[in-house]
Formats: sequence, structure tokens, C-alpha cells
Amino acid sequence: MHSRRRNQNPLVFANLALCLAFILALPSALANPRGVNWFDDQAAMNSSGSASIKINLSEQRAYFYKGGKLVGVSKVSSGKKGYSTGPGHFRVLSKHPNHRSTIYGSFVDMRTGRVVKADVNTRKDRRPPGTYYRGAKMNNYIRFNGGIGLHASGHVPNYPASHGCVRMPPHMARKFYQHARVGTPVRVSY
Repeated sequence: MHSRRRNQNPLVFANLALCLAFILALPSALANPRGVNWFDDQAAMNSSGSASIKINLSEQRAYFYKGGKLVGVSKVSSGKKGYSTGPGHFRVLSKHPNHRSTIYGSFVDMRTGRVVKADVNTRKDRRPPGTYYRGAKMNNYIRFNGGIGLHASGHVPNYPASHGCVRMPPHMARKFYQHARVGTPVRVSY
């Protein structure tokens, strides 16, 4: 009989550990029941107070607030090693719906329109004869720190992968762009 009790103890502790993990996770689940990539347009339009954006580099998430109330969350991909997105307190400096990068893009053949060389950096790569530079698309660009900004991208992994900007899924970049104004506070932190 004693051996049976000893064998049950690991199961009891495992069940207790699972219950404890569930209880500890509960507050964050209740705080954000929708998960990631959601935006409440009604709350953004109807909430009084000013807008603000918080970007958490550790979580790779951007949060949109209106009057201190969370109205949207988006996954993001910030700057990779060597191109990190710097933390700090900023403000939206400008907005451009159809922005293109002046630094990163492709060299395109003038006659055929075909990409001759992709993933170029105009500061390092020389333009081949017979080509022109076409900057990478950065739609719904919200510039907040020099040339750094939030913008739409088709490649938004859950880790830093950009050249310093904060990439967002296109539908989320559109929402943040629609509701942010020039002067909106942007806080970037870990």
C-alpha cells in the first residue's frame, strides 16, 4: 500500500503544477482575451483622449491606445542584429500611405522591368549600368525616429528581421495608420 502512495505523488504534483501554471496565465489571458492582431475601430473612434502607440521589442508586439484604453494589438518584426530598433520616447513625425525605401530595394532593368539584383543597400551596392533603383514598399508608413517607422510588410516573423523599421501585417498597419496622427506619442521599450 505504501508503494502505491509513492507512485501517486508524482501525478499529484504534476497536476498541481499544471493547475498553478493555468492560474498564473489567467490574468494575462483575461487582460488580452483576443490575442494578437486585433483592432477595435469603434473603441478607437469613440474613446475620448489622445492616441498613443507602445512597441515592446521583447514581445515583438505593438499596442495602440486611445485615451489610455487598449484598442489594438499587432505582432511586429523589429530591427535585426546590426540594425536594431532603438528604445525611447518618440512622436509620429510623418505619415506616408505609399512610401518606398530610399536605402533598401532592388536594381531593375530599364528595358525589361526585371529585377537584376534584389536586397540591395544603396549605401553599399553600386547600381549596374542599364538599371534603376526601386525602393522596397513600405505602405502605411508611420515615421517616428529619423528614418525608422512602422509599416506594412508581407514578412513579419515573431523575431527581429528588419533593417530597423517595425514591420506589421498589412491589415494591422492600415489600422494603426488610420488612427495615428502626426504628433502621436510612440514609446519603444523592451
